Amino acid sequence: MTVPAQRGVVAVAAERLRTAATTEPGRLQIIGAVLALLVVAFGAVTALEVSGRASAADDVVSRSQPLSADAASIYRSLADADTMAASGFLAGAQEPADVHEQYEEDIREASGLLVKAAAHTDASSPSWDEITTLNKLLPEYTGLIERARANNRQGLPLGGAYLRYANQKMTNELLPAAERLYAAETGRLGNDSTEARQWPFLSLAAGIVALAALVWMQRRNYRRTNRVFNHGLLAATAAATVVLLWLAVGHTVARAELRAAMTQGQESLDVLNKARINSLKARANENLTLVARGAVLTADGTQDKYETDYSTGMKSLGAQLESAGRLADGTPGSEPVAKAVSGVSEWQDRHKKARTTDDQGDYEGALEQIIGPKGSTGESFEQVDSALRQALAHEQGEFTAAASDGRGALGGLPIGAAVLAVLGAVAAIVGVNRRLSEYR
Repeated sequence: MTVPAQRGVVAVAAERLRTAATTEPGRLQIIGAVLALLVVAFGAVTALEVSGRASAADDVVSRSQPLSADAASIYRSLADADTMAASGFLAGAQEPADVHEQYEEDIREASGLLVKAAAHTDASSPSWDEITTLNKLLPEYTGLIERARANNRQGLPLGGAYLRYANQKMTNELLPAAERLYAAETGRLGNDSTEARQWPFLSLAAGIVALAALVWMQRRNYRRTNRVFNHGLLAATAAATVVLLWLAVGHTVARAELRAAMTQGQESLDVLNKARINSLKARANENLTLVARGAVLTADGTQDKYETDYSTGMKSLGAQLESAGRLADGTPGSEPVAKAVSGVSEWQDRHKKARTTDDQGDYEGALEQIIGPKGSTGESFEQVDSALRQALAHEQGEFTAAASDGRGALGGLPIGAAVLAVLGAVAAIVGVNRRLSEYR
């Protein structure tokens, strides 16, 4: 005798479902369960998807942009330290106390920011390699500067050689590593911003499906009972509509603010950071022109290397200031850029006069025109640097405000969506049960 195979659980459940679907109460129970499942799925998908966007937006504000700003500060501090070292050397055997203190402050700031960056960087990332390189090279650079100072105090020409070697290490090794670090951190900022601005298509699709199912059920209920409203289904529809509108509006606002932070804030910050670094490098090359006194030539042996590098840096500075002027939004952003442009023009005029004086053999006169307290290129450089600091502070504030608004637009949405989805599912079940009670 053959024993019939035991029927599977799935087959039994499917048969019961088909049997229930042959009656109106059974169909209502199935519809109620599907509606509740759709609303809960909508809330769950929204909570998960928006949580990822909100986390990326929070990273933009609290992690990646601050790290990008710190990388830019490392770059600027190193460039400024090189400028101060050359300025102090030019001033004579006893460099001015304020110049020496600024150099020390730049080195301390760069060292501290490197420690901070290392603490927030994965050891497998490209940024870690650059941080390691900078930590290795910085003591070598400071050691060369100390040797240059020691020889300069004794009036030995070897001091100038040490200073030039230190400048080469800064220009060819330290600053390129700092620039790569800045590029890596800025790239991470761009990735976080892009992730935060991605449309939550899955959530929107789930919301549309859930809302369509609820509207269909209410229409079905009206056609079968001639009743306009079912309070439970109406409440569920309202909850789903609120979540869908909240999702669409909140994400639209977040996208707009985060995009504004990148296009109006970060792009300006990037240009201004590069402009300030070029101004610092140009100032260092201007000082080194007098230190070297024509001893260092370009590769073809026809031009003074430091004077050539100064001219190249000033051209880049002019182009970047022009770009910064176009990106500046309103008077608070454009005024400091205009001051910097004016300062650069004055700086170049004074530099030409200083070079003419030096070419005529008046070294002391040229030195006064370069580092003197009044009417010198150093005074013009300070004007440019001050204006760029002001412009950077303004654009940093613009970025932070816009990015924070974008993050805030997503705040509360994941939890709110989950809560409203649960309430909507309960309301849908209550509404269907209300209809079922008519059959009892």
